[in-house]
Amino acid sequence: MAESVRHEKTARQLRLLSDALDSGRLGPVRRLVNTLSPAEIGNLLESLPPAKRTVVWGLVDAEDDGEVLVHVGDEVREGLLAEMDPDEIVAAVEDLDLDDLADLVEDLPDAVIEQVLLSMDRENRERLEQVLSYPEDTAGRLMNPDVVTVRTDTTIEVVLRYLRLRGELPEHTDHLYVVSRRHQYLGRISIADLLTQDPSTPINRLVDDEQPAIRVGETANEVARKFSDYDWISAPVVDENNILLGRITIDDVVDIIREQAEHQALSAAGLDEEEDLFSPVPRATRRRLLWLTINLGTAFLASYVVGEFQGTIQQIVALAVLMPIVAGMGGNAGTQVLALMVRGLALGQVGLSNYLALLWKECKVAILTALGLGVILAVVVQLRFGNWGLTAVIAAALLINQVAAAIAGVLIPVTIRRLGFDPALASSIFLTTVTDVMGFFSFLGLATLFLLK
Repeated sequence: MAESVRHEKTARQLRLLSDALDSGRLGPVRRLVNTLSPAEIGNLLESLPPAKRTVVWGLVDAEDDGEVLVHVGDEVREGLLAEMDPDEIVAAVEDLDLDDLADLVEDLPDAVIEQVLLSMDRENRERLEQVLSYPEDTAGRLMNPDVVTVRTDTTIEVVLRYLRLRGELPEHTDHLYVVSRRHQYLGRISIADLLTQDPSTPINRLVDDEQPAIRVGETANEVARKFSDYDWISAPVVDENNILLGRITIDDVVDIIREQAEHQALSAAGLDEEEDLFSPVPRATRRRLLWLTINLGTAFLASYVVGEFQGTIQQIVALAVLMPIVAGMGGNAGTQVLALMVRGLALGQVGLSNYLALLWKECKVAILTALGLGVILAVVVQLRFGNWGLTAVIAAALLINQVAAAIAGVLIPVTIRRLGFDPALASSIFLTTVTDVMGFFSFLGLATLFLLK
């Protein structure tokens, strides 16, 4: 519901913006754009053709430029950066949080990166280099090293005095982290406790040591799962020696979850989630041609199977009418299983310990659904063609292909994951091949065995 409301809002904003741009009145465009959040501006920029995008980008408040760059895809960001002078880029990114800056810095021109580093003080420069030293899509790359820590040998009064001297807290600070003299993570203390407990209360009496820390090498998917499981707003990140390195906050995790959803939706079609909606035609063609070529090869395989039964089809013309039903129903059933498996793999719910149980469960579901669909299909075929043999053959073929679809839907993504590839990106192509080939082969093969005289 919330997602549909957001989409409607974006469509309405896009329509208003396009009307204002078409009229040539930039004042209303500027006012509209600068009432939006950086994330909303980024979404609108991705929705505009290049010419209009350039105009709108020039009207964005300079203070929002850095945040907007964080919220657009790589291709769109590349185009926006090309419109900016080096000094503008430095001014745009210098106030970003370190975790956001780490996302951007590798996309910046080398000369600009050098200027950005020179504009930072030594402490923040070392923090940025630390974050960049970790692989992408890990907790180390997501974390912000800017954390507020306290020691157990102090009181609430001392901590509050320290916070007043500090002057401000990092965004989304719901807890302060308690560390040892060696800066090892011991637990956390909530801001609520600091404000409501007696000022003379020792910190060691308020420490919550139940929240597990996130290891710096954990994947982004695992981080998102933990935030979802524990309803965290923020979480500490530690190294192998339990030294506190930084923290990850809920805003970064929301971005991960959204990117996962986009990745799964686009990967199923062989597309890149970073691809610009209005990317140049040659670039878009090159990207899509690879997967379409693979798909063409699998289509030839299915066509070859049909060709092997040409004689059967010539003698029983009704087979040509009915065989797409068997293949199509198998493909749809397999896609349902595939969606569950890809989701389960992404959430860490599927592994070697339970995929055989899943396979058995999906086979039983396939048999029951095939029996239900088979009754409906048998009635329709019998009424249309009046041939009990043909009715029995298509019902049997449907059952065989439904089971094959279930097996393929479970095993293909698991196999692709074990081979080190993304199951969301390649599984659907192989699944379609299995259901098409098995659908045509079972239907035409059974027809050849039992219906030809």
